[in-house]
Amino acid sequence: MLDWHGVITDPCIGTKDTACVDVCPVDCIHPRKDEEEFEAAAMLYVHPEECIDCGACVPACPVTAIYGSVEAVPESQAMLIEANDVYRLGESEAMEQAEAIIRVHVEAHSDLLAVAPVERQGFH
Repeated sequence: MLDWHGVITDPCIGTKDTACVDVCPVDCIHPRKDEEEFEAAAMLYVHPEECIDCGACVPACPVTAIYGSVEAVPESQAMLIEANDVYRLGESEAMEQAEAIIRVHVEAHSDLLAVAPVERQGFH
């Protein structure tokens, strides 16, 4: 089990609102709008080695996609813990591995992903 704070989950898929990036004091959420990977990424990720567990990102997310701990993540979102864990900006193999996890999640939860992102957390 990971020991870091934030986990970004599926309401971020296709949304990528960067309010969380703006409030992060250590810049641990990627990709940012100014990073070339932003357009291609399905969602944003918390870099577990950079995160200081401050929790500032959790209330900043307008679609409530960020959970404050691994333990708080619903079972239906569990594979996204791993996606956040493996994603490393600038490391193409790690980024592809994280995006592959997202694709599997999307296929497994297509009914859930049909719900508007701002309402999706309530269905978990």
